[in-house]
Amino acid sequence: MRDQADAAAGPRARGRGLLTDYAPYALTVGAVWLGWQILLQPVTQRAPPEIAVRAAPGSPLVLRRAAEAEFAAGQADNDARRYGNAASLAREALVRAPFNVRALRVVGLTEARAGRDAAADDILTLAGNWSLRDDPAHAWLVEHRLKRGDYASSFAHADTLVRRREDIRPQVFRLFTVAATQDAARALPEIARLIDARPPWRQAYLDSLFGTVEGLQVAANLAVLLQRGKAPLTNQELAQVYFHLLEKGQIDAVRTIRARLNRPPVAAVSNGGFGDAAAPQPFQWRLGQEAGAVVEIVPDEVRPADPALRIDYDGYSTVLFAEQLLFLTPGRYRLTAEARAEAGEPGARLIWSLTCSPGDLRVLAAPAVARSAPVWTPVTAEFTVPGACPGQWLRIESRGGDRRTPTIAWIDRVAIARLGSPAD
Repeated sequence: MRDQADAAAGPRARGRGLLTDYAPYALTVGAVWLGWQILLQPVTQRAPPEIAVRAAPGSPLVLRRAAEAEFAAGQADNDARRYGNAASLAREALVRAPFNVRALRVVGLTEARAGRDAAADDILTLAGNWSLRDDPAHAWLVEHRLKRGDYASSFAHADTLVRRREDIRPQVFRLFTVAATQDAARALPEIARLIDARPPWRQAYLDSLFGTVEGLQVAANLAVLLQRGKAPLTNQELAQVYFHLLEKGQIDAVRTIRARLNRPPVAAVSNGGFGDAAAPQPFQWRLGQEAGAVVEIVPDEVRPADPALRIDYDGYSTVLFAEQLLFLTPGRYRLTAEARAEAGEPGARLIWSLTCSPGDLRVLAAPAVARSAPVWTPVTAEFTVPGACPGQWLRIESRGGDRRTPTIAWIDRVAIARLGSPAD
């Protein structure tokens, strides 16, 4: 029995001996192979494509890089042969890695170069769907779909680009604006649809519109379209539109937008009680931020439940305390308000004014406080709006003295009413 066991153990022992003998060689070969693979990785990723191809001719990464390099060379030299090389290399890369987006994009672009736009569109659409980060694919789709007049698809791919890359926003924004100017009926609704989704580039695009009259017209039209959507312009965004139109003398456009949006609702004075911040500027009170005065809307200690305008003024500086834009039609009006003095002589230092816009014709200048009394006192003043006065700035301004006199006043319940009929 022992002889049989020794006989059986002999082959196993000899096998272990052979493994032991060959193990150093196997480990050496494995170490060399592993070292080559480690060395190969930076070569395939960073070496020039022509060198990488020689080092790893079967690597899909290397084939894709070589395909991209050949395509770029074809663009530089306008060489059809290089485009053919790019197509062959990219297709070979796809054989080895079927979901290689960049190789698929090269195939699509070479199809486009060969004049096969339908095939290119299918391939690049697939590449764009596989990766939202493949900028060349999306850029080609933007241009191709735009040529076909497909604004919805073109702008959707443009949205993909500008969400990721701020450096190309000016070019894409210009594309949006030109399309909205030249083909407003079809392009504007698509731009509004994108902006209604509140993309991260929404404010940047609106800002890009404020530099030109054409851009402002697009902004005005977008304001109207967005009002019907889920994300209308905020008060801050709408105020930007209004102010930029005013800066360019487009007061009639401001009037039209306000009427179409009903923002704010048409009234002689907005927020006359200083407790409603719903109206956007310039139809909301814009408070002065100037040296020599502190202007704020705060609860009044005499009427704690009723916020009012409080003006703390040094009595000397030239200050615009508060203003808002009005759209009064020609005719006779009466301004009413309530005011009280807390310190100094505000009756001699604060005035109501109404000035035409555009222009500087002043049609009202009256004391903002009737007398220096600590109780709430009515204030009234009558004025006439002439025919050539499409808009008006209602303001509370300073009438500075020759020395500093600390002055504190409260103003509330401002209103303007028409006297007589519009025909008077």
